[in-house]
Amino acid sequence: MRQTTTHEEQLDFLKKIEGQVRGIQKMIEEKRYCIDIITQIQSVMGALSKVEQDIFKKHVNGCVANSLKGKSETEREKKINEVIDLISKFCKAKS
Repeated sequence: MRQTTTHEEQLDFLKKIEGQVRGIQKMIEEKRYCIDIITQIQSVMGALSKVEQDIFKKHVNGCVANSLKGKSETEREKKINEVIDLISKFCKAKS
């Protein structure tokens, strides 16, 4: 029972992020001031984090919630473990 969730609304954000990354490349090519480059990198990282959070929220509210409502105990356990593993990866990445 695999749920498909669309994330098409995230594509506009990702295209903007892509443009920001190209801008950073150009800044480096132009030997721009380090602090300005770092500021732009932080902006990209923040934007990617927002996309990640939105997709995760949609996954929990859609895919996970539907599995928890389903009849399959195995599927419920699988989704719960999936979320726990993902949160563990988040925590490791942040430290």
